Amino acid sequence: MGEAFTPQNRLAVSRRSVLGGTVALGATALVSSLGIGPAVAQPKKGGTIRFGIASGNTNDTYDPAVWDNTYSQVFAFARNGYLVEIASDGSLVGEVAESWTSSPDAKVWTFKIRSGVEFHSGGTVTSDDVVASINYHRGADSSSAAKPFLAPVTDIASDGDTVVFTLDAGNADFPYVVSDYHMPILKSSDGKIDPTSGDGCGPYKVTNFKPGYIAELTRNPNYWKSDRAHFDAVVLMAIVDPAARQAALMTGNVDVVDQVDLKTVHLFQRAPGVQIVSATGGQHYTFAMDTRAAPFNDNNVRMALKYAIDRQELVDKILFGYGSVGNDHPISPVNRFYAADLEQTSYDPDKAKYYLKQAGLSSLDLQLSASDAAFGGAVDAAVLYSSKAEAAGINIQPVREPNDGYWSDVWMKKPFCAVYWTGRPTEDATFTLAYAAGAPWNDTYWDNERFNRLLSEARSELDEAKRADMYREMQNIVRTDGGTIIPMFASYVMALSDKVNHPEKVAANWPLDGLRATERWWFS
Repeated sequence: MGEAFTPQNRLAVSRRSVLGGTVALGATALVSSLGIGPAVAQPKKGGTIRFGIASGNTNDTYDPAVWDNTYSQVFAFARNGYLVEIASDGSLVGEVAESWTSSPDAKVWTFKIRSGVEFHSGGTVTSDDVVASINYHRGADSSSAAKPFLAPVTDIASDGDTVVFTLDAGNADFPYVVSDYHMPILKSSDGKIDPTSGDGCGPYKVTNFKPGYIAELTRNPNYWKSDRAHFDAVVLMAIVDPAARQAALMTGNVDVVDQVDLKTVHLFQRAPGVQIVSATGGQHYTFAMDTRAAPFNDNNVRMALKYAIDRQELVDKILFGYGSVGNDHPISPVNRFYAADLEQTSYDPDKAKYYLKQAGLSSLDLQLSASDAAFGGAVDAAVLYSSKAEAAGINIQPVREPNDGYWSDVWMKKPFCAVYWTGRPTEDATFTLAYAAGAPWNDTYWDNERFNRLLSEARSELDEAKRADMYREMQNIVRTDGGTIIPMFASYVMALSDKVNHPEKVAANWPLDGLRATERWWFS
């Protein structure tokens, strides 16, 4: 976000066209990237690449319903295949599905399943496997984080080499829904998948997995993408501590690290044999308030806290310029319906005092939980926030939480805590995941009737202008009523050995090249 954003083109959707290869469902330019390193060369095979990843928990699992951190997500894409893939430029390309069509009202979507895609354990992927894999995230008994995405699906049926999805209303963005990392295509038996299996149909096969520590994989010799999966083997190591990650790269114990500590990025920039790669996208850092709990159940308090934070200071001192200020909603300038005209909320202690007074308060004492597991510099950000909030009579006590277990013991447990979010390709996906009432990852437990109604209506609205108006209103509702403080959008900043090569464009829909570095990168 330190670089210029490229807004998405607002492209019309052709309802009957076959959309394999690329689709007209979003922008042709979702991301921009900056790489400092060797010139791009033709990929070659070989070698073992080692990743040091800034997340991972001992309770990580094979179960796709609960994947909630970058480590488990990269691991997922290394071994699994999905119906569709989000390409580096933000377009959709076919993966297990080679093409797809829609009905004129976008309520019925038909995906043609690619022939010859093989599971690691043997056997080819069938339409029945697809149905069972998606159904795992549906129904009353499902607790999957993907369940809200699939709530509009009324029926999934296999028909030969196709899978037909029927929705309760039109959704122009539906193919993006099934790109979500929670929805890999797994082998089925009697209409069910085994969520505890490490089997997959992706680029690499699992040889060792110790949750929270290490995963080791070898190339799948039967992978259908001949131009991918260049490494002989992949090693994923969970290295939560930023200093340890830096040391691991500098000493040659790993080849790639994510979430570079921006306070020390200059050390990487000067180090021989190291390259920095920065990708601009929708990643944002937040402070989440539990809107069920006092005092956060009063929107006046929430607004006071939003005016008590100096956003530019955080961009300058926490992101070191690798980002931009946020405006308390999660839609970034790279999204298709980003509302650029909304008034920017800025640091204003007098306004913060005003809202405190409206809440019947002259001062406020709070604890703010933070950890570097939330995002690099989260504790420092909490300290800066605390310092500036004092002028408004708001006393914030930063609480440094342990890195290990942060996502299981603090996030969505403590009433005020630091969080990071990676961006989603569509407004609907972002809002459905974390802002819809009752969504499993609605980490502020926020429930706004008008917002929920608009979310449903916008999803099925085929008029692009009307959709834009709806999403603008939704961004404003979240900004002025929501329980999430979003002070900054952050670039993905990675450090790589100069022996690691990558495509000229590095995706920024997710970290580590859209979570697909294991299959897109290679050794020079």
